[in-house]
Amino acid sequence: MKEVWVKAGGDSPWDSRKTRVTNALETGVSTVWVNKEDIEKTRKLGNIRVISDAESADLILNKNVSYTVISDKKTEEKVVKDGKTYEYVAFKATDWKVIPLENIIAGLQKENAKIIVEVTSFDEAKTVLETLEVGADGVLVDADEKAVKKIQGYVESLSSEKVEVVEVEVTNVKSVGMGDRVCIDTCSMFNLGEGMLVGSQSNGLLLVHSETLQSEYVAARPFRVNAGPVHAYTMVPGGKTRYLSELSAGDEVLAVDTEGNTRTMIVGRVKIEKRPLILVEAVKDGKTVKSLLQNAETINLVSSDKKPVSVVKLKKGDKILAYLEEGGRHFGMKVKESINEK
Repeated sequence: MKEVWVKAGGDSPWDSRKTRVTNALETGVSTVWVNKEDIEKTRKLGNIRVISDAESADLILNKNVSYTVISDKKTEEKVVKDGKTYEYVAFKATDWKVIPLENIIAGLQKENAKIIVEVTSFDEAKTVLETLEVGADGVLVDADEKAVKKIQGYVESLSSEKVEVVEVEVTNVKSVGMGDRVCIDTCSMFNLGEGMLVGSQSNGLLLVHSETLQSEYVAARPFRVNAGPVHAYTMVPGGKTRYLSELSAGDEVLAVDTEGNTRTMIVGRVKIEKRPLILVEAVKDGKTVKSLLQNAETINLVSSDKKPVSVVKLKKGDKILAYLEEGGRHFGMKVKESINEK
């Protein structure tokens, strides 16, 4: 994920610097650059990574991070040289042009250093993050709250994953008795049409709709996905899967909509309770995907016309949405090998 840092140091009064820190925290920015005398005051405001020129900082200027003002070819070459030894190279171009960034990206493509470019507007940030299709690894923002919020939102959109959801045909629906079912309650609200990918096989997951729907039986719970039994897999950020039983508060899961767009959500609570289960099996091009879900009217998959469909109304021949992939998984990571899961 691209990084957003906020510049919150300088000679302005503490109240102004403090405002930048609190705005960064409220916007979800990962890092603030502060004066060394502000490090402890900054940490009292919230849990955020701090950069400064003191040993007590999380990232230390001239130790983990180099900072250069690029004014000519010589200073541009210094950034490339620093990239061979520093974790981060940050720079500001006095006469901004894209060419210095292109040269730095090219010069450091085989190095591990991350490139952070100072910007003062959303347009500058967008250019920096898209240069040479690769872009910088992040931006150091010296701008107001409105610009920071817009840049952070843009970075989050760049970092979102896209998955391919396809139509599969239901071949079997049957009750199978009791089991330990997992509800995932997140710290955000799902939208109508969003849910989580869940399945008994890591390379075949059904789109389980969130509880955003009001029914005569229960009130809507738009922060929740009634996901399935403890053994089931779900997709998480980074193209990985995890067992539902492994998840706990603070973990990240992937919300997925009917178009395959995704966003990261934070788990707030996991509830495991004994409930009656129903098995759903479906097929596409000879490949079977299956999952067990709670046997209840309020549990929905997503039909091929992108509408929620209750598992108790599902029947053989119905078309629903799923995610399929080739190969298998090893500790949640995709691997190129043949795995037969039944």
